[in-house]
Amino acid sequence: MLDILFFGGIGFYFAAVLMQSFAQVWKKEGLGATAWIVFLAGFVLQSGYIVLRGIQAGRIPMANQFEFATMFSWGIAVILVLLHYRTGLPWITLFAMIMCWAVYLYAALLPREIHELMPALRSVWFVSHIGSAAFSYASFMLAGAAGLRYIALYGKNKEDSRLEEIDYFIYRLISIGLLLLTVTIVIGAVWAEEAWSSFWTWDPKEVWALITWILYAISLHLRLNRKKRGLFMAWYAVLSVPIVLFTFIGVNTLMSGLHSYGAIIPFLI
Repeated sequence: MLDILFFGGIGFYFAAVLMQSFAQVWKKEGLGATAWIVFLAGFVLQSGYIVLRGIQAGRIPMANQFEFATMFSWGIAVILVLLHYRTGLPWITLFAMIMCWAVYLYAALLPREIHELMPALRSVWFVSHIGSAAFSYASFMLAGAAGLRYIALYGKNKEDSRLEEIDYFIYRLISIGLLLLTVTIVIGAVWAEEAWSSFWTWDPKEVWALITWILYAISLHLRLNRKKRGLFMAWYAVLSVPIVLFTFIGVNTLMSGLHSYGAIIPFLI
């Protein structure tokens, strides 16, 4: 049952990406509406997978790289659904769908076995620390998606009325992501002091989480104090995404530290 829900979700997300792509190329609103329904079906399957895996594991499924990737993808989907129904903005849909599907597909490449939590992970901070990280990364990814849409529209028509709206949402998404990453780092420091008797150990995951935080803090500084916006901030949002992905994937893959616990149970920020 778990495999059906998991791969079904990936399949529906991929179908939604294809439909949405054709809808935008051919200007078919009906196909776009169908793509959204298919995406929601994938979202339901993914949500069901997370719930069922949590029941079988007896815990919130966020304890390893596979589970975090699944939650990361789900976070992108949640924010996209909220944006769709609260703002009705269609411009971010395709790029966000692609990112949601790509992260979920990455999860499919990882071991899916269910393991018990290691002692260091059995903490009251477990859900808040890792959950805020997942939604922080999701917000940054969607800011990148909005940046791509801004760049595409700007290339066609510099006077497009939608550009200002997209620019504002890039700012809002980065602000939300930075707030959640701040919560992640602060809770992580408190948790680290409990687990390792030190608030900060210069572990690779901690360092790259800090680098990511500084990168997006600079973004807000440039916008609020230097009045940078528009195409500059769109490119900034897009070019920051690889740093987020390296903090998420690269550090766990290429570096060892207190947050790794080997390849099976990485302790994530």
